[in-house]
Amino acid sequence: MKGLLLAGGTGSRLRPLTYTGAKQLIPVANRPILFYAMDAMVEAGITDIGVIVGDTRDEVMQALGDGQSFGAHITYIPQSAPLGLAHAVKSAREFLGNDPFLMFLGDNLLRGGLRTLADRFRSGDYAASILLTAVDDPRQFGVAVLDEDRVVRLVEKPAEPPSHWALVGAYCFAPVIHQAIDQLQPSWRGEYEITDAIQSLIDWRLNVDSTRVEGWWKDTGRPEDVLEANRLILEDLATSVQGTIDEDSRVTGRVVIEEGAVIVRSDIRGPVTIAAGAVIEDSYIGPYTAVGPQVVIRRTEIENSVVLADSTIEDIEERIDQSLIGRGVTVHGGSRRPRGLRLVLGDQSRIEV
Repeated sequence: MKGLLLAGGTGSRLRPLTYTGAKQLIPVANRPILFYAMDAMVEAGITDIGVIVGDTRDEVMQALGDGQSFGAHITYIPQSAPLGLAHAVKSAREFLGNDPFLMFLGDNLLRGGLRTLADRFRSGDYAASILLTAVDDPRQFGVAVLDEDRVVRLVEKPAEPPSHWALVGAYCFAPVIHQAIDQLQPSWRGEYEITDAIQSLIDWRLNVDSTRVEGWWKDTGRPEDVLEANRLILEDLATSVQGTIDEDSRVTGRVVIEEGAVIVRSDIRGPVTIAAGAVIEDSYIGPYTAVGPQVVIRRTEIENSVVLADSTIEDIEERIDQSLIGRGVTVHGGSRRPRGLRLVLGDQSRIEV
């Protein structure tokens, strides 16, 4: 079975962060989201992986390389425009050939991985198998109607959902999916919908199976989703302290402090991860915070936040909370005392508060 990993989206809901970089490479717990997707595919036994790329092609290629560091081989596949998931499959037709394949969205995170989905598909005679999770409000998702595990109907973003089972961005397909995609017409939003192609398989009376998410699933399309994913990943953090901590600092809970990080007169309360080269002085770093490489934080309190590489935060009087701060950002405190701060800052930003 081959893999198809989608990394070509524009990330419009994550602007301004994605004006200067790929949304799939935003770090969660100091690791790019796309890396977790690669790990999940390899853990499912899939090592021949096609990666769909768009305008951020160079950045994605530089990050993933040839795939060797993940135990995989990568073929990069350009998509002419973001015209839907089915269009991405069509773009990869030459790479996929007549092999079955697993398609996964590169900005999705799964605890529990893809192995159950892949193994179930391999063991049965299925035209497709889709991953589902129960959601409180299915109106923003593709929704599946089931007869036990068999999918009997799909509805895209229904006003009145027929079930609470939402499609997660992971799908296994037999080669027959290409026939279904070839006869598609664009949807009302101008895209070639994979749900329409799967519905064609159902209409042809082929067997479309379903598997439930084990653990949790997170689409990281919005800033608040990135912060929630960061929290979920940090829940599983194993302590590793390699950096330098002075005797006036206190470190409690599950904490990763990488080699080259320096902690001076500060309070670190896990789960927290602090990357190599970071400097924390006279500060409080609270739970569910990821501090990126070469970040400098002085005389500041911050928690429930993600700070990307090469940023500097100094002299903030109020605690920073639930904030997503891009690369190369400078935040300096001023003479006016703010009541509170919640920040979503793009790369190379500079603000005074």
